[in-house]
Amino acid sequence: MTEALNGQCLCGELRFTATPTGTAMGICHCGMCRRWSGGTFMSTDCGDSVRFESEETLGRYRGSSWGERLFCTACGSTILWQTQDGKNQHVSVHTFDDAAAFRFASEIFIDRKPGNYDFANETRKMTEAEVFALYGPKSSEGVQ
Repeated sequence: MTEALNGQCLCGELRFTATPTGTAMGICHCGMCRRWSGGTFMSTDCGDSVRFESEETLGRYRGSSWGERLFCTACGSTILWQTQDGKNQHVSVHTFDDAAAFRFASEIFIDRKPGNYDFANETRKMTEAEVFALYGPKSSEGVQ
């Protein structure tokens, strides 16, 4: 996918465009994402392409020394997780008009997933250690 898509929060106050790097959707099972999204965080990689029309209702929560979560302060909608430098943005697929355009491809923090649910899809699965080796610091500082 190389075209910019429009996205928005539940109330429509926070609107943006983003260009996904592909059609893959990943799910994060870490404790912070589960609490933040009320389930699993289903997102797609948008590189550093997210552009907000206005940042008036944009909230930021820095959950660690390297990552932050962006949300709408008016309605509370989960929008994206990113590294604090903004170079790795993972946008909630449900903020786009057609979430079905994305294929379920991967699960991260699989070793943090509670035992009370499983997904039937065959996916690439990465542990906490594998995720930190790819995106973050060498320690698990800030992960729940």
